[in-house]
Amino acid sequence: MAAMLATVILLLLVILSANGQLTPPNSFPHVWPGQPKGPLSVAWQQYYEVPYPLPNLTGLALPRSFAGNIPVNRTGHPNDTLFFWGFERQGANGSLTAPAHANNSQPWIIWLQGGPGSSGMLGLSTENGPIHVLTNGSWVLNPYSWNTLADTIWIDQPVGTGFSTSDSKGYIADEDQMGEDFIAFLKNLVSVFPSLATRPLYITGESYAGTYIPYIVKHLFAQSKPPVNLKKIAIGDGSLGSFATIRHLPVLNILETYPAIIGYDQDVFNYFREQHHLCGFDLNLTYPQTGGNFPTLNLTQGLRAQFLVAAETSVAAVSSWREAIASAYSVCAGTKSAMKRADYHERRDLERLQWKRDISGRPNGTIDPWYGCDIFDEMRDYAVNFTFPWSNGGFDVYDVPDATHPEPSMDAGPFLNSLDVRAALHAPTSKNWSSSFNYPFGSVYNKSIGNEHGDPSVEPVAFLTPLFANASERNISFIFYSGNDDAQVQHRGTEVVIQNFTFGGVQGFSRKPATPWFDDDGNAAGIVHQERGLTYVLFTGAGHLVPQWKPAQALVFLREFVLGSNQNGTVVNSSTGEVVGGENKTLAEDFMPGGNEIFYGSAKTEGTSTIPSATIAAWESFIATATLDAVTLSSASMSSIVSNSTVPTSPSSAAPSSTGNPNSSARSAMDVPIIFIAVLLGMGLLV
Repeated sequence: MAAMLATVILLLLVILSANGQLTPPNSFPHVWPGQPKGPLSVAWQQYYEVPYPLPNLTGLALPRSFAGNIPVNRTGHPNDTLFFWGFERQGANGSLTAPAHANNSQPWIIWLQGGPGSSGMLGLSTENGPIHVLTNGSWVLNPYSWNTLADTIWIDQPVGTGFSTSDSKGYIADEDQMGEDFIAFLKNLVSVFPSLATRPLYITGESYAGTYIPYIVKHLFAQSKPPVNLKKIAIGDGSLGSFATIRHLPVLNILETYPAIIGYDQDVFNYFREQHHLCGFDLNLTYPQTGGNFPTLNLTQGLRAQFLVAAETSVAAVSSWREAIASAYSVCAGTKSAMKRADYHERRDLERLQWKRDISGRPNGTIDPWYGCDIFDEMRDYAVNFTFPWSNGGFDVYDVPDATHPEPSMDAGPFLNSLDVRAALHAPTSKNWSSSFNYPFGSVYNKSIGNEHGDPSVEPVAFLTPLFANASERNISFIFYSGNDDAQVQHRGTEVVIQNFTFGGVQGFSRKPATPWFDDDGNAAGIVHQERGLTYVLFTGAGHLVPQWKPAQALVFLREFVLGSNQNGTVVNSSTGEVVGGENKTLAEDFMPGGNEIFYGSAKTEGTSTIPSATIAAWESFIATATLDAVTLSSASMSSIVSNSTVPTSPSSAAPSSTGNPNSSARSAMDVPIIFIAVLLGMGLLV
């Protein structure tokens, strides 16, 4: 079996490589009637103004807005632009077009999406914008839009993203070039809207914007005459650290938050805890952090990575290879003519037992040869294979309790790509808007360079210490916030980042975040903690896209902690424990328990999976008494074990010994998970 799988993998690599490197698309801005001649100036305000009513939005009362493409002035790339759509604050007609005035203290907000390659219009249309698209394609007003509190501008960036344009050789090479582009965009933006140069700016964004924004701020600080008056930065579920830190290190915390992922199985949890330890992910967070910076996490790769890296590098059109695997598994499991539904469930139960026998038969101290330290995907593969309702075929990394598959679609594309709307928004006609695409750093599709996205830039945590020092000198503060139901960039990774850099002369927070905050109805909304210019907020019941799942709470957060100066959670005296709002010991745990309901269905919620109270009670007892010693070797021998734990280079050597369990079969048949085999079956490569 192992030899056959090795042959199949090699065959797939050849097929994928044959696809070659695709050429990134070429696009350019459109010159719509009325565009002024000459450089950008206030004369362009009338051109950029969006006429109302917008097509298909008749009856929706919206404040004035302005939209279009603004160049980034990159030498040799005149068609490199960023697209923006900015809305005035509700009830503040004329705020964006006001003349420059040093005493104008009205705030304005910039919102950036992540990806890399995701459009800011995605946030506008589904998260915190004034209009939202529904699953049936209709549009409604969003009463929790962020422009109810301030002028807000949603931006597609880097160049080439969404309605932003780029020639085929003009995509950013790295984040420093992105930062330079964005500063040039800001200079041009304030040429059109001069009041924005002096009014306090709040830069916000989520996900990979956690990489964008620190680089933008770094380049902004390098300006002798900054084009804008930066006041505060807010980053949600941000990619601030390494891939190992933000993706794999939090896996144990994810399982503690939602043990339903593994069916509350204590043996499976112990397995993941051992892998977590062997990969060096069990960092000890102290408050304040002692012992200097954490060691670099080296992500040991397994055999699986050899296939996935080649697949993601060669097939640029695949938006998510991992999602494709899950989808293929779902289709195969549901439609394979030779497999009746009842037989499938019986086989799945047997395969779960086999998987458990295999992991229990491996000697302690052995990193899984197939996954290596890619324990996040191993967790997800386990759920999709063995745990209802994720075994229906989907695992939403952005919102764990949402197991609908396929998920309900909220697609702004038909609206934004209509010719009438393009004309109203002064959008390009040389490309179609898409919510996300595979960003070609360096104008090539090559994910073997740099991080998992092909971005060669160092992660922001590497320069957060000097960045915060410069921010402090300018009286600029930061906010990092997370949704507790997010698995894509789970809050544990953010907490590790915070404890791994120095701000205000101290490394990390001096006290563990444990202060509750509340929404306008008096309901507990999560945790807030504030020290030395850094605020950390955790949202209860929110996924990766916080304003989408908790819109009312996100607006309170914006009002109180971003635009406002609410002191709740502020450490007054770290030695005495004096904290504004007090501290709740139950909130000081390493994880906040998630909900006990998992929603499932096809394109809509059709049912809810609930957990019996007895199961929850047994699990809580297990977690309260479990110790790391039960599954790890002594700390004295840990370093030598980790250094000597190697991953085989061929499938024939991948099966560990079954010594210690006479009933355990060799793991060679399970080195490739069931979902991977399902993909091969679906491709006709295995029968």
